[in-house]
Amino acid sequence: MKHLLAQGLGDAVGFVVGALLGFFAGQLLGCDVFDEGYSTRSMVGIALVGLGGGMGLQAARRWLNGKAPDEDGP
Repeated sequence: MKHLLAQGLGDAVGFVVGALLGFFAGQLLGCDVFDEGYSTRSMVGIALVGLGGGMGLQAARRWLNGKAPDEDGP
């Protein structure tokens, strides 16, 4: 049960941190997610937030899997 809670919290934190990093990277590049309409800059900003969230999620999972004890061993 503790493993599932740690995995869920790790996934959530990794996704949010990654999405925020993607958002701020978009801001630095001039791509505002909250522009009116669906301009190219807005779509690039949205894509950066999605990519950042996915990368943060994968990083959190890799970090947690590296710290988990080996359950398949003898």
